Amino acid sequence: MRSAPLAWLAGLTLLAGCSMAPDYRPPVVAAPAAYKNDGNWVAATPQDAVPRGLWWQVYDDPVLNDLEARVEKGSPTLAAALARHDQARAAVKGARADLFPTLDAEGAAERDRLSANRPLQSKAAKYDNYTVGGSLSWELDLWGRVRNSVKAARAEAQATDADLASVRLALQTELADTYFTLRGLDAQTLLLQQTVEAYSRAYDLTAKRHSGGIASGLDTNRAQTQLSSVRAQLSDLAIQRAMAEDAVAALVGEVASSFTLAPARLTIAPPAVPNGAPSTLLQRRPDIAAAERRVAAANSRIGVAKAAFFPTVTLGASGGYETTGPNLLSAPNLFWAIGPAAAVLNLFDGGKRIAATRQARAEFDEAAANYRSTVLTAFKEVEDNLAQRANLAVEARDQQDAAAAAQRTSDLAFVRYRDGASDYLEVVTAQTAALDAQRTALNLYTRRLQASVDAVRVLGGAYD
Repeated sequence: MRSAPLAWLAGLTLLAGCSMAPDYRPPVVAAPAAYKNDGNWVAATPQDAVPRGLWWQVYDDPVLNDLEARVEKGSPTLAAALARHDQARAAVKGARADLFPTLDAEGAAERDRLSANRPLQSKAAKYDNYTVGGSLSWELDLWGRVRNSVKAARAEAQATDADLASVRLALQTELADTYFTLRGLDAQTLLLQQTVEAYSRAYDLTAKRHSGGIASGLDTNRAQTQLSSVRAQLSDLAIQRAMAEDAVAALVGEVASSFTLAPARLTIAPPAVPNGAPSTLLQRRPDIAAAERRVAAANSRIGVAKAAFFPTVTLGASGGYETTGPNLLSAPNLFWAIGPAAAVLNLFDGGKRIAATRQARAEFDEAAANYRSTVLTAFKEVEDNLAQRANLAVEARDQQDAAAAAQRTSDLAFVRYRDGASDYLEVVTAQTAALDAQRTALNLYTRRLQASVDAVRVLGGAYD
């Protein structure tokens, strides 16, 4: 007879190791043997836990370094992501609590009067009742419902870890991108200010020639048109710069009205990404890690849904002291009970559990598809960035040559006009071409800096 409880205990111990969740295997996405825009780069291996580094320091800009530090402290977007992370961590602790028994303590004091007309009695009765005690209940996790709930919550928490890293990296790169936009506008503003000075001198020359009868009124009007057009462009750049400055303020969590950045020029060359970077950095992308963890969470929730088809077994116990008079905590007043030990099995629910299981499987399929989409998007973005940076470098060199040639043409055209060898239309045409070429060169410089920032985003962190 004594072997029977031991057999039951052994059986329950074995059942407690059961899990209704399918064996988890991360979805497989076929990776390329090499990136088509650089054949020396090979597929990546997971490194999402590797630190992403203070990547912005490669630009050696104290203002940018300060702004990036202020994002970490002041961004409300980052604060919201951190709060979601804390919620997920708390949910894990809440799920784990179901693995342990629940213990309650209670106490009561009451004064009762019994009816005089109650059955088999002919007079009223009054009495006091004092109780103090506690109860314990524990659901045996025989089918893995609780354990799979904990696994799902833990995987979701790990996903929010990666979400937090995604938000942080996105804010850092967006700030750097906006900052370089602003500095590019500063460079164009300086160019246009210098152009206004040059066009003003040209206008003064044409006005003197016109007053002396050497030049026609057409030349003067053309010079005035050129000068006023560049001044108008300066005003438009001021609008764009103000918007960029306000965007930086919002990113660092400050009020735009009280935030200013003094104009400055960038002289650093866009940093080069070393060969082999995707093979070591791509899988640091936190969005890939988050997507994979959500697949794992969905897999565990299948086990939770399937466990509902089996009985729920609960153990209980209670005890304490009860009396109608003094000396509550004395041996005669002691009571206790072991039980109830209950097993509940739902026999009919109209297909609710079947629907819940199908829903859990469909959620797993959705999470797996999202994971594959995230990985494919990552490869696409790396390819796009490789192509962009390679072609921008070539385009920038050609545009610098074009800007230099256009400037020489503008200078020669002005000399010819001053010497009376041509009219001012030739000067206007040459000056317009030179200014356009120079502004395009500055735009390309800004785009190359922004492409280097985007490389940080698509590779998941610092190049080194």
